[in-house]
Amino acid sequence: MAQADRRRSGRDGPLLTQRAAVVFLLAALVGIAATALSVLAGNGWPVAVSVGGGVVAPAVLFFNQIID
Repeated sequence: MAQADRRRSGRDGPLLTQRAAVVFLLAALVGIAATALSVLAGNGWPVAVSVGGGVVAPAVLFFNQIID
């Protein structure tokens, strides 16, 4: 019984803060843009998705630094 009460008490808040949501949203948009630009440059979809995925992690770090 005590374990069920402990799990229920922390579920009222949001999963992410607004700052984290903005950082992840901007990183996802940068990844999508990099994928689209890579496709337009003539690369195949596997290469383009790899480029887009590779850009997301540095984008998260960058936006985490500049958004205060």
